[in-house]
Amino acid sequence: MAARLQVIPRQVEKGRFLMVSMKDVAKAAGVSQPAVSYAYSGSSKVSASQREHILSVAASLGYPGPNVRGRSLRSGRVGAIGLVVMDQLSYAFDDPWAMSLLKGITKVNELSNVALTLFPMRSKKLEGDVDGDSNLAVRGLVDGLIISTLPDDHTIVQFIIKRNIPAVVIDSPRLEGIHYVGIDDRQAAIDQMEHIIGLGHRKIGVLVERLLPDGKKGVVSRARFKASTEMIVRERLTAYVDAAQNYGIGFDELVIVEAGGFTDALGREAALTLLERGVSAIVASSDVMALASLSQAKEMGMSVPEQLSVIGFDDIPEAGIRELTTIRQPLIEKGEWAARLLLEELESREPIEPKVKIFETALVIRSSTGKPGKV
Repeated sequence: MAARLQVIPRQVEKGRFLMVSMKDVAKAAGVSQPAVSYAYSGSSKVSASQREHILSVAASLGYPGPNVRGRSLRSGRVGAIGLVVMDQLSYAFDDPWAMSLLKGITKVNELSNVALTLFPMRSKKLEGDVDGDSNLAVRGLVDGLIISTLPDDHTIVQFIIKRNIPAVVIDSPRLEGIHYVGIDDRQAAIDQMEHIIGLGHRKIGVLVERLLPDGKKGVVSRARFKASTEMIVRERLTAYVDAAQNYGIGFDELVIVEAGGFTDALGREAALTLLERGVSAIVASSDVMALASLSQAKEMGMSVPEQLSVIGFDDIPEAGIRELTTIRQPLIEKGEWAARLLLEELESREPIEPKVKIFETALVIRSSTGKPGKV
């Protein structure tokens, strides 16, 4: 595949685009081309002040930086792909959902000799951070990226688009021109809620991980719901609300609680809030939250499903062990499919049309759900 130099239109003159290259940036900044390259790579060969000057000049010219794909191909590739995960790196190793994706990615034999790098992303840009961690983390370190469940407005989104980095998104966000692997989250969430309502429950609690990456937790207001930047949770919560409304249960009749994160401890705290409000069933947007609800109910001496029904989402291994009713989605297959799409993108001699793969889900009924007041 021939390497392509990425340039950005700066302005139109006499019907033609004037293009900005690294050479243009070097000339305008009064430095050499290698100095511009060093500035973008974070090299110590340029000072902090010189780097800031070069990047400022580049920004004013509309130059987004070197093309990662072109550079790696000219050098025969880096030989690594990256998996972008949110929050602390330890989360990727603790969360069974993330581990399933990793297992799927590593099932692709063609990637057996390729390094897999994990990139933890901060939720939002910090004050004084010129480029954002996404820029410094992935620039030139990988040939392509697999991105999973980032907020809609995360800084890495524009970084990937501007630098033409080969990428595949799993679940969120949906990006124009980028390969996507996911499920029909709304229909799956409708299946969750309809199962609970079909059993006769009317005092229903909804437990979601987070709607915004700001650390807030507690009962969810309409304004908080509408402001959500977390696509997957937003889609599922929208379906919960709509499905309940179809059965005459309004938004204010549901008790919706945001855990503020993805851990078991936060899930238990959120579940306690729901149980203190006397709900007979909890619809959780993940198995981690649902399993935390089961643990909290057990701690409080409540029997399941006699006093409380709980339904989750994902069907992680522990869900079967603890007899959790849940939505099954093919987590390992999603990781494998994403890896194959990325490999196809990297090996293509020409840009390929973005592909979308939507996997089917299934409701798996176990003993954690039953009719309210079941004896």
